[in-house]
Amino acid sequence: MSDQLAQRCVNTLRTLSMDAVQTANSGHPGMPMGMADVAYVLWTKFFKHNPNNPGWFDRDRFILSAGHGSMLIYSLLHLTGYDVSLKEIKNFRQLGSITPGHPEFGLTPGVETTTGPLGQGFGTGVGMAMAEAFMAETFNKDSHKVVDHFTYAIVSDGDLMEGISHEAASMAGHLKLSKLIYLYDSNNISIDGSTDLAFTDNTKMRFQSYGWDVQVIDGHNHNEIEQAILNAQKTETPSLIECRTHIGFGSPNKQDSAASHGSPLGEEEIRLTKENLGEDPDKKFHIPDDVLNEYRKAIENGTKAENDWNDKLSDYEKVYPVDGVSFKEYVSRNLPDKWNEVLPNFEADAKGMATRKASGAVLNEIAKHVFNLLGGSADLTGSNNTELFDKGIFRPGNYSGRNVHYGVREHAMGAALNGLALHGGVIPYGGTFLVFSDYNKPAIRIAGLSKIPSIFVFTHDSIGLGEDGPTHQPIEHLAALRATPNVQVLRPADANETAYAWKCAIEKDDGPSLLALTRQNLPTLDRTVYGSAKGTEKGAYILKKESAGELDLILVASGSEVQLVLDASELLEKKGVSVRVVSMPCWELFEAQDSEYRDEVLPPKVKRRVSVEAASTFGWHKWVGSEGMAIGIDRFGESAPYQHVYEHLGLTPEKIAEKAVSLLSK
Repeated sequence: MSDQLAQRCVNTLRTLSMDAVQTANSGHPGMPMGMADVAYVLWTKFFKHNPNNPGWFDRDRFILSAGHGSMLIYSLLHLTGYDVSLKEIKNFRQLGSITPGHPEFGLTPGVETTTGPLGQGFGTGVGMAMAEAFMAETFNKDSHKVVDHFTYAIVSDGDLMEGISHEAASMAGHLKLSKLIYLYDSNNISIDGSTDLAFTDNTKMRFQSYGWDVQVIDGHNHNEIEQAILNAQKTETPSLIECRTHIGFGSPNKQDSAASHGSPLGEEEIRLTKENLGEDPDKKFHIPDDVLNEYRKAIENGTKAENDWNDKLSDYEKVYPVDGVSFKEYVSRNLPDKWNEVLPNFEADAKGMATRKASGAVLNEIAKHVFNLLGGSADLTGSNNTELFDKGIFRPGNYSGRNVHYGVREHAMGAALNGLALHGGVIPYGGTFLVFSDYNKPAIRIAGLSKIPSIFVFTHDSIGLGEDGPTHQPIEHLAALRATPNVQVLRPADANETAYAWKCAIEKDDGPSLLALTRQNLPTLDRTVYGSAKGTEKGAYILKKESAGELDLILVASGSEVQLVLDASELLEKKGVSVRVVSMPCWELFEAQDSEYRDEVLPPKVKRRVSVEAASTFGWHKWVGSEGMAIGIDRFGESAPYQHVYEHLGLTPEKIAEKAVSLLSK
């Protein structure tokens, strides 16, 4: 290809981006214009993908972590032949389009992950590279490689400023994820102006200290870009290629200026820029035929690459039939037949156990049958009970190990879980204390938005952790997590509910699941007396039926407070009150049931309802109604043995019964 045609291919990325942002009258033209050379070289010379099958497993992954520059990826997707039409490019940032302001996984073909909140893509890419390493070491043989691809990302100054990038880069370097290649758009401009206002890190030394290979190149020199990527592919560590670029490249008046970062260039400036680039200023959304033909070679090349891989996989299955079946099961996320029959059944026990301990027992039973279950903890393995016994540590030299030590990196862990799940082949989970879900929240939100089946294990779920005090006692966290759309929050009341909670989490493939588990022991309920723990799968169920006669009151609780309301119900029954006890481990699952079942559990005619939870009462009136009462904690906790904290804050059977009586007297 001639240098002239190559430059016109690059300029087409720039002009499409300029025109789309101008038509929308909003967006970020500067980054796509500045990184067009880098993106062109990557996508036409290195990037392994098939526009006709965006989900082909052994494709390279590409993440636009600097998601504000979304027109760059939309232009690339359209030009290379994905199902992203020119009409959608013209409809950028408009209602109903598949070209939203920031890329969204599941909406736009070819978008691997939702980005926009800076740093999320950076951390998610680390998870993708981890999944590639796990799958490669688990299945590849000396003569048969069925997993062999790279994870690329374009990252920005903003991504590198965000704290998550420090966590994720440190983890990636420690793990020596050599298939991870990040292209850093180093243009020295942020929204406020020069990055020198706030960002004077020595980026090269920083990443070298993390164990990354770092190259610094001219981001507009195609030969340097190509050689840098070739070098990066050969390293034994993650790679950062710092691409020195000009934001708003080609704009006579706005190049190298914050003015090109987050606003349209303006019609006159676009004309001047097109003239400066040697393009026709009178044509909008113009794609020359020879340019389109050059980009569309991706279809033929991608189809061939996938067909070659299919042949490799077919040969692999003949030589290694057992592994071949497992590989397809991992990739498709198919669970083994009757896998849920291995869930342990816990005998009734008044002393019981903490649900975090029950979780560990359940997890290890599942792991004996679901071999692609991969997870760990943010340096709290013993506290979270997340270890898979005798399953090895995921680390250099043993990427098939199934225990991940994330270190004290909760935010990076959350994003990595999303990357692991999005990549496919593994079922990932990660643990920390519930109070630290705040550090996971951006990743949880992305998982909800993108319907990513990440599993978060949150222990120490209430004031029940006791002496560590209010800094570690979650209050508002359950309410905040439940308020996040498409997030399944499971707070089991005993060991058997915990087993079913894990079943719900493993089976959910269209969004994240969050388990909230206790530090303190909870009685294992006698299921010959009380309702079956299988009711957990419906989100709420009748744990204890009312005595004969008209139902006076319903007590509803989750987690550790279920035992409190059971004890309170006995006190109330001695006063002649007909009481039903409902265990509600998961609001979201209960809400998904039909109205007939919901009304069976919570009869609409029974207005006297009391909810009890050792957390914020926010949201509980949805279930208890305007005539009901929500008992909880709308303040911070205390440092003391947990029994004393519960008593101090009024969460005892006696206090609950007393408040219920007052409700009945109204």
